[in-house]
Amino acid sequence: MSTILTLLVPAAAVIMLALPAVPAYRGIVTGKKARRSIICNLVAFFGLCAVMTILPLGDFVTYAAGEEVATAVQGLTTGTGLGYLGAALVTGLSTVGAGIAVASAAPAAIGATSEDPKAFGKALIFVVLGEGIALYGMLVSILIINAL
Repeated sequence: MSTILTLLVPAAAVIMLALPAVPAYRGIVTGKKARRSIICNLVAFFGLCAVMTILPLGDFVTYAAGEEVATAVQGLTTGTGLGYLGAALVTGLSTVGAGIAVASAAPAAIGATSEDPKAFGKALIFVVLGEGIALYGMLVSILIINAL
């Protein structure tokens, strides 16, 4: 029974990860907008949360024994957890900011280039500056993780 569950639980996780792509693919093929993609995203998210909760409860995750447990627990503190959370937030929010910056700068750069091809270099600088935000966020998160 456990071997079947060992195969079915990861398969369910893969299916839930692929679930939001189905309405998007249908929308591309048929030319209609995918209206159910939000529902599929929510189902996939909460389904994966349930799978991640079930895996440790079903003893699918093996725990270290003996001295390995002591060294693993010794390294885990609230400060370490908050450090990892801060690194994740820095990376995530900087990429969102970079996406917003590029989303507004790139169409303006394309418009400026279509009117005057000599403006391509100047317009490209503004798009690259927006992408630099994500790189700075990644650098800061690397520095945070190295400090832990």
